[in-house]
Amino acid sequence: MKATATFVVAVLLLGTASAHAGPCSNAIEQFEQAVRQSAKSPGAGPTASQTVGAQTGRQPTPDSVKRAEESAQATFEAALARAKSLDAQGDQSGCSGALREAEQMYRLR
Repeated sequence: MKATATFVVAVLLLGTASAHAGPCSNAIEQFEQAVRQSAKSPGAGPTASQTVGAQTGRQPTPDSVKRAEESAQATFEAALARAKSLDAQGDQSGCSGALREAEQMYRLR
């Protein structure tokens, strides 16, 4: 998946090191490491809920698949960014919840 490779590169460039580690820093780093390790797996990447159209038997088009992948990637990246932001603020409950949301969206295999 091209979007997965793009995300992995972004994670590698940005890194997660900081002078002050927050309450979720270790968990975030472990998850990002798992994401990097899964980059070569064809089934790895962000996922999203099935649309109503798909449930009614409509076949996806290449454009609709691309839009869905881009949307899932953006939603995943936003959840991970939220986890990092809340971690930097010291909000353990918030960052744990946002990280859990990102983990649930990302298929590692």
